[in-house]
Amino acid sequence: MRSDTPKRRARPAAERTGAAPRRDAEAQPRIPGESQRRILACARVEFAEKGFAGARTEAIVRAAGVNPNLLYHYFGSKDGLFVAVMEEVYGDVRSHHGDLELDALAPEEAIRRLTEATFDLFVASDDVIRLLSTENIHHAEHIRGSDRIAHLYDPLLAIIERQLARGRELGVFRAEVDAQELFITITGLSYFYLSNRHTLSVILRTDLNARARRERRRRHIVDVVLTYLRHGDDGAQRLAPRS
Repeated sequence: MRSDTPKRRARPAAERTGAAPRRDAEAQPRIPGESQRRILACARVEFAEKGFAGARTEAIVRAAGVNPNLLYHYFGSKDGLFVAVMEEVYGDVRSHHGDLELDALAPEEAIRRLTEATFDLFVASDDVIRLLSTENIHHAEHIRGSDRIAHLYDPLLAIIERQLARGRELGVFRAEVDAQELFITITGLSYFYLSNRHTLSVILRTDLNARARRERRRRHIVDVVLTYLRHGDDGAQRLAPRS
């Protein structure tokens, strides 16, 4: 005999226990562009730790917790993803310099601030050093086609040129200092120390990563740069010729 009593639908386990219903990570609502940002952030770590050749896209998407197809949807390829990482890195460096407002300072103070900020950036961003080293190993083959990177430093070079011009007008800087050469000098003096601090620490039997030693190096770089600008090879203070 058929019962007219309606059957009760079994409640989900979560409802019976009072627990919140489980939602998979992939089912969570995503902020627009979040997946792209997560891929980029995880790729930056992977490339910095393992270099371009050693980095694996599988590890990147696994760390980002996204579908592998999204990597290729957003970046096209491993090469395209690496270029995007490098564009972000160069953009971060440029933004760091752009926040200094050097034009509001006296010329000597502006160059001092730029030099200190460059050193501080490399100290705080070890991944930047690793990524730049990786791309130099590959002879800049990945970033060569990036229009964004190619023109990113034009404003900074213009700022440096303005400080040099102001310094010449005030009589505190020597004449005919090339802005590009000065930029390379400031960057190189900081970059070489920090990118080679581990091997140099062994060779010199000292800890170049110690805070006191880093601060000493920072002051030294500033002194070298400002001394060059004040008394270059066309300055009044020439070394006396050896007899």
